[in-house]
Amino acid sequence: MEPERLSRQLRMHDGEHLRGRRKVLQLALGAAGCMGVISLYQMGVIGHLPEPPLPRLDADKVDASAEAYSYLSTPDAVLGFASYAGTMVLASMGGADRARSRPWIPLALGAKVLADAAQAGKLTVDQWTRHRVFCSWCLVAAGLTFAAVPAVLPEARAALRTLTSG
Repeated sequence: MEPERLSRQLRMHDGEHLRGRRKVLQLALGAAGCMGVISLYQMGVIGHLPEPPLPRLDADKVDASAEAYSYLSTPDAVLGFASYAGTMVLASMGGADRARSRPWIPLALGAKVLADAAQAGKLTVDQWTRHRVFCSWCLVAAGLTFAAVPAVLPEARAALRTLTSG
């Protein structure tokens, strides 16, 4: 698709699938923002992660733990940020009819969002079982990730129908 047409479609076209993709983009951007703030703490740019004055919240304890640095010798929030960037790329890739013309893209996005939601669930459980506290920044990112699941399903189903009907 020529870039001018793609630009118009992504910005001006309306439809269930594009609305879902826009929602996923917004949710992933919000989650990436949370990961960005945590990354600042994990890299020593800021010395403390602020939390609401509620019981059982201690982002500093969770995000400075050994588990948070155990993958690829990198702070986990930086990896999370990169992951959400990948979600945003998949959500924005292709034209309005990509479920028909390129069904692999919405299927990849659906699989990515489902995997992210499973990982967010695991990390949330780990916060409690390992530390007995939660990171509110992580909880917000997890909630945004969970909210993306229903947004990707209609287009993924349409893409699957495209592949199975031919």
